[in-house]
Amino acid sequence: MAPALRYGFPRVLRLLKTDDYSSVFSLRSSASNDYFQVLARPNGLTHARLGMVVGRKTDKRAVVRNYIRRSTREVFRLHAAEFAGLDLVVRSRRAFGRKEGEAARSALLKLFRKQRARHAPPG
Repeated sequence: MAPALRYGFPRVLRLLKTDDYSSVFSLRSSASNDYFQVLARPNGLTHARLGMVVGRKTDKRAVVRNYIRRSTREVFRLHAAEFAGLDLVVRSRRAFGRKEGEAARSALLKLFRKQRARHAPPG
């Protein structure tokens, strides 16, 4: 029997506290494109953690903001092992729908990888 696939987003993979977000924002290590701004900070853990900021300024409709959050979580879930040891905060800069979804997700993955390379241990 095949092992069960896990599609959840457990609490250990999330930034939950204001202090966690503040520490990432204060480091000011960011990369951005048309869709997102990604801020990162080493966290000293064996896994990556994700925080999201999708404000009303992005789109006034909650259904669009929730789609952006789901897309962001999915990219993170599929590639979280690559970003072990980082706290990542994703800020949405522009709304996107299903037609632009794939382009936005690949742009987000590029930003994640850029931050990983920036914070990779020397050597």
